[in-house]
This record gives sequence, C-alpha cells and structure tokens, in this order.
Amino acid sequence: MRLLVVFSHPCPESFGAALYQTACRTLGAAGHELRCHDLYAENFNPVLSTEERRIYLTDTAAIIAKHPDHVADLQWAEGIVVIYPTWYYGPPAMLKGWLERVWLPGITFEVAEGKQKRTIPKLQNIRLLVGITTSGSPWWWIRLIRDPGRSLWTRGLRPLFSRRCRVIWKQLYNMNHTTPSDRSRFLATVEASLQTIKV
Repeated sequence: MRLLVVFSHPCPESFGAALYQTACRTLGAAGHELRCHDLYAENFNPVLSTEERRIYLTDTAAIIAKHPDHVADLQWAEGIVVIYPTWYYGPPAMLKGWLERVWLPGITFEVAEGKQKRTIPKLQNIRLLVGITTSGSPWWWIRLIRDPGRSLWTRGLRPLFSRRCRVIWKQLYNMNHTTPSDRSRFLATVEASLQTIKV
C-alpha cells in the first residue's frame, strides 16, 4: 500500500520520534511503499502568508509551487499516517500549518457551490487514515470535551477521503505521568495495529 507518513514534533529524542521510527520500520518491513515527512527536521514553513491568503482561491498553483513534493505525495498516497503530540486539544502548529499550506483547493477539496453546501471531496485515493498521538490529559477528560483532536481527522477531514476509508486511531493518555512500561506497551500496541494493514 502507498502510505504517506507525516510526523510533527520538535524534539528528535522525544517519545513521538520513537513512535515515528517504529511506524516507519513496521510499515516498511510489511512491504508498504512509504513516503515520509518529518516536518520539523525538514524545516517546513507552516505559516500561510498574507500573499498566500490573498491568492488562496485565485492562484493556488503559486502556493503549490513552494512545496510541490508534499502535494504530490498527498495525491500519490492510498493511506495517510499522522504522528504527533496533542497540544491544546489539537495538532501542533507545525502540523496545522501543513494542512493549511498543502491541503489546498483543487488538491484535497473544491469550494462548496453555494451557501449551506458541503465542500466537494478530492482525496478519493485515500482509503486508510492512521492517527497516532499522545495527550497530557486523561482519557475521561478528552471524552468529556468530545475529543476535538481526533474529531478534526476522523470527522472533519475524513469526508474528503474514500467513503470506505478505514480508520486506525491510537492515543496514549496521561502522557506527562506515563512510566517506561506504559510507553513500551503503547509502542507494542501501535506496532501490532500497523501490522494489520494489508499491502
């Protein structure tokens, strides 16, 4: 399966980096074709500039020209794997900026045709979404506030994908209080889940 793996964490020694390495190793060993982006290591610019905002709908190609590899990889992929820490109930600014500057009109969606109408999905090539994240909050609090981070991907963005898109979501809660044993178990759980993905 053609998989785009996107990682967002500023610290290469982080547990997030261990998750990223585990995911790439596991998926590669299973025979999947991978294209991987470590956004911080690549110094990806997440800021949608004033100029880009002004041409967002009228000259999208000019924005694409600044990072054509990311756009090409998104269109090439059959599945997306996102790995990041949940900060303030959502993805880091780097990953959110990647969405704003790569998931562009004509690439991931077409603008709705009128009021009260949905955007038109353009990522029918995506039939798998994998989210791997950590949260400082306990699971009960995340559920009480309706899990906004997970909802972004599985309820907000998933409608852009194939209707039969499968979702795998792995989240380690109470990250600030986990033990080495907790983290080892979560790594093993992530690895086992990724091994279920068919080539």
